[in-house]
Amino acid sequence: MLQHLITQDDRLRMVPTDRDELTIVVGQLRQELDVTTDPSRTRFLTREIGIAQMTLGNHDEARALLRKALDMATAAGNTRSVVASGINLGDAHRYAGDTQAADALYRSALATARSLHPELLDFAHQHFGKHLMELGDHAGALAHLQEALRLRIAKGNAELVESTQAALDRVALLLGRANPNSSAPHGWSAGWTAWLQFRTTARTPARWAENFPDIQDAVRGLTAHQRVHPRLLRHLRDQSFATEPLAAMAQEAENALATAGYLHNGKWNAAVGDAATCFADHVDLAAVVARSTGLEVEQPHAGVYIAYREDGQFLDFHVDELGFGEANLILCLKHERPSEMTTPSSTVFITADGYLECDLAAGECVVFDGALTPHGRTPVSAGESVTLISFGFRARDRALRTPANLPPPPRP
Repeated sequence: MLQHLITQDDRLRMVPTDRDELTIVVGQLRQELDVTTDPSRTRFLTREIGIAQMTLGNHDEARALLRKALDMATAAGNTRSVVASGINLGDAHRYAGDTQAADALYRSALATARSLHPELLDFAHQHFGKHLMELGDHAGALAHLQEALRLRIAKGNAELVESTQAALDRVALLLGRANPNSSAPHGWSAGWTAWLQFRTTARTPARWAENFPDIQDAVRGLTAHQRVHPRLLRHLRDQSFATEPLAAMAQEAENALATAGYLHNGKWNAAVGDAATCFADHVDLAAVVARSTGLEVEQPHAGVYIAYREDGQFLDFHVDELGFGEANLILCLKHERPSEMTTPSSTVFITADGYLECDLAAGECVVFDGALTPHGRTPVSAGESVTLISFGFRARDRALRTPANLPPPPRP
């Protein structure tokens, strides 16, 4: 009812497109509210008027109305409306400068959405992310907004994706202002990821040939800037990696995932430990990358364990943040699959020539430029599980790579 009368300012706060018309509409809604006897309609109108008053800058009345709407939703046991009204009331407190009350309301709405209404999680993450952005917690804002973007891409709603992308762009701008030497890579990477996931997915390989022509030229533009192209390494100088350190990392990964694993982009992640550090030093992974690609890199500065355990779990196409480095090495620690399986889950890349799948077995790895190579993993099937470790490397020459000298992300 109010959508055409509300837009966003440069802070991404709601403002009226036509203040006089919105004021007139508020009067009409009040007249209806005075005569309605339907409790659900009363709750709806109270919430709508509260949102309108917040947009008009009437903060005290907005908070009173939205608190009433939230109380009515709670009394009626309408948990979906509780989440929506709680987010609106959080916005009203945030606009009024009451950040403490806003924070509590956003966290409550997020918790309820997680447990009861996952279809509202993208809204909860979006508004909480904008709250954190205004508080100056740019890292926290980025995490919540990226999760909102992932969920909204999955919904297939271009308008919602555009709204979240605008918020991510705002975070990138603020990061750049906070650190003049920063290239503010987050908005660039998130923009490319959003565009890719809006046009293709690692979930359905049967559709790849169909959608590839739509993304080929854009991917070719990324490929031209890659320092490393995807290259499969099944053996190192005709010898496999030693089994003992691989087994030690596999065990360390199992323990870490069981005790401190966390879900990220649909997969399980866990921090690496001593076994991974010892392996990187003993094998000299920087030399592995250099021999394979011709790019001289420093020893890995980042590493993470990754696991896919649940039926259907996959990693959708994305590009990594520029700060992760010019080369990634993904090493398979364990890949269990039923003996009769003909199409196992695999690491997959989008290149200028098409989709490239790498079915890695334990001890096999692939090296690529994760910041400029769209990559993901196809879904695991029932009875299948995959455990990987990913290392990030920076080039020794430290050639400057910033969004300014790379192809800009197309808009979804």
